[in-house]
Amino acid sequence: MQPWCIVVNPVAGNGRAAKYWPDIEALLQDLGFSYSVRFTQHRGHAVRLVDDAVLQGYRRILGIGGDGTCHEIVNGIMRQPHLASTDIIFSMLPIGTGNDWARTYDIPADPALRLQRLLRGECVRQDVGKVVYRQGEAQAERYFANVAGMAYDAFIVQKTEKQRFTSRSHYLLSVGRYLFAFEPARGRLQAAECTAEEAFYTINVGICRYSGGGMQLVPHAVPDDGLLAVTYAPQLPRWEVLLQTPRFYNGTLLQHPRVRGFQTTALQVEHTDGTPIGLEADGEYLGETPAFFSIEKGALQVAL
Repeated sequence: MQPWCIVVNPVAGNGRAAKYWPDIEALLQDLGFSYSVRFTQHRGHAVRLVDDAVLQGYRRILGIGGDGTCHEIVNGIMRQPHLASTDIIFSMLPIGTGNDWARTYDIPADPALRLQRLLRGECVRQDVGKVVYRQGEAQAERYFANVAGMAYDAFIVQKTEKQRFTSRSHYLLSVGRYLFAFEPARGRLQAAECTAEEAFYTINVGICRYSGGGMQLVPHAVPDDGLLAVTYAPQLPRWEVLLQTPRFYNGTLLQHPRVRGFQTTALQVEHTDGTPIGLEADGEYLGETPAFFSIEKGALQVAL
C-alpha cells in the first residue's frame, strides 16, 4: 500500500480530532496503514503541509477534521505545482461540526468504519470550483470542493466563525438570531443561462449538495457533471425565511416560487451600489464582490 500523508486539524470538532487521535493512530497500525502525520498549527497551514507532502513524494492525502480542513487540503492539492491534481488521491475522516463534504459520499464519521472502507481502494473523480474575488484592496482566488455562498451566507459565517456549535439546533438559533441584523445589498448576477439584478438574500454556488450542517441550498448539484449549481433568492421578509427552514433540509428549496436555480460553467457576481456582497466558500469567509466563478472538471481524485 502506498503511504498516506495524514493532515490532522487538532481543534476540529471542538477538539475531538486531538482527543481521538491516539485511538485513530492505533487503528491505522492495526489495519496495516503506511503513513506519516502532520498537525496543523494555524489557519491556512494545511495548504502548505499538502505542498510539502507532495514535494516529498506522497500521493495520498487524508484529512482528519471538518469542512474547513477539507477546504484547505483541496486548495493545497490544486495549488501545488509539482504534478497534476488528479495524480493525488484525497479523502477525509470527518471529525468536524458539519462534515458536509463527507455527507455527499456517505463517508462514515466512525474511525474504524472509515479506515476499513479506505482499504477498498475505490476512487471517483470530482469537479472543483474556483472563485476570483476581492480581498481588501487586492484580487484573490480560491478553490472550493463543496459550496460557496454569498450575501446572508457570508454574513452568518463572519458572525459565527469564532463560535463553537454543539448541535444543529444550536447553529439554527444563531442563524435565526443574525437574520434580523442582515441587510441585503443590491447586485447583478450574470451567466450564459441567467441574468438577475436585485437585492439578494442569498446566492449559492455548489459542486456538492450539502452545506450548513446538512442544508440543501443547491439540491441540483452533481459533483462530477462539469457544472456549477446556482441558487439565488431576492430579499424576502424575515418571517418568510424562517417559515421556509424545512425546505433548506428536505431538498425542496427550488420549489419556492421566489427561489431560482440553474446550472452553468461560469458565473459573475458584482454589487451595483456602494455595498459589496460578502463571499464564503466551504464555510470559510473569503472576501467580497466582484466575484467570478468557474469550474475545473474532474480535477479531484476522491477515495471513497
